[in-house]
Amino acid sequence: MDTQQNTALTRALAEVPGPLPTSGVIHIAIPHTDRFTVVGNHLAQHPDLSCTAVGIAVRIQSLPQGVEVGIKALAARCREGEKRVAAALRELEAFGYLQRVRDRLPSGRVITRTVFCNQPTALLRPRRPAAPQHPAAPPRQPVPAQAQAPAPTSPPAPDMSTPPPVPPPPSVVSPPAPHFSAAPAPLFAPLVPPPTAPKPPPAPLPRPDEPTPELDRAATALLSDLRRHTPQFTLSETDIRQLTPGVAAWLERAAHPDAIRRILTTDLPHPLRHPAKLLKHRLTALLPPPLPGAHDLAAPARPHITVTPFQNCDGCDRVFRSPTPGHCRDCREHREHREHRSEDARTAA
Repeated sequence: MDTQQNTALTRALAEVPGPLPTSGVIHIAIPHTDRFTVVGNHLAQHPDLSCTAVGIAVRIQSLPQGVEVGIKALAARCREGEKRVAAALRELEAFGYLQRVRDRLPSGRVITRTVFCNQPTALLRPRRPAAPQHPAAPPRQPVPAQAQAPAPTSPPAPDMSTPPPVPPPPSVVSPPAPHFSAAPAPLFAPLVPPPTAPKPPPAPLPRPDEPTPELDRAATALLSDLRRHTPQFTLSETDIRQLTPGVAAWLERAAHPDAIRRILTTDLPHPLRHPAKLLKHRLTALLPPPLPGAHDLAAPARPHITVTPFQNCDGCDRVFRSPTPGHCRDCREHREHREHRSEDARTAA
């Protein structure tokens, strides 16, 4: 007696077409007549968008034109904080649903417009030009029966006294100009390609420059030993044979086995569904460069600079720079002046 029965729900379930499923969700679809927004399944079931980003996208799509959809404005409308709203907006911008476009007004002021597209993949498809629309011919007015002249039974006799009427010149009607409707350019293009865009081929697995049996044996042992340290990397023999050249390339470049094991098994995704693919990606993307040679690590030769040493003047004991000892410049000039005066005195005597 204490269990309440919802008769409205029972009646609605009875009207659902077909047998009801024994598990899972049951949809009671009541058509909307007002205050509704159409949302595509590409957004509602997007595999790479978070539920917060999908909810923010639906909230933005339901708002009218001109409403502020910044981080603070959306945080004031939603229960999520500014950090979660900002992260959701970045997700939507990465997948092309949201775009910020800079535009210049006629006054010269530059503004940023926030554009939301409910179906960004449709912008990448070429649009068909609109069919030319010709004006419809005006309807013909019915002619009254009184105005219709009865058809003559026989042609009248020609009157030779009056000249025959001259027919008017045929009017030249120019053909209508062809109507070309250019496909409008898309408002914006997504920053990242859509999920349906063709992806570039993956980089090939690295291989050693000089394969040897020792490298192959060491690489095989390292891959087989990974399951001792990380049980998720229990590889099959086929996977080990395919990944052995990549590990051999690392060993050829003098990478330590412990360092290789740590790089391959650290920071794993949860759950790890494809361990062989993850190892191939890390062996390819994180391949270290070859070790430099001894001549590469040598310091560059410094240019030879000749330094003139200091000397003490024999006459005044002043310090000056000169490759050989002697007199400074002042003492040399004073000595030359005395020699000239002595020579002039001898000449005068």
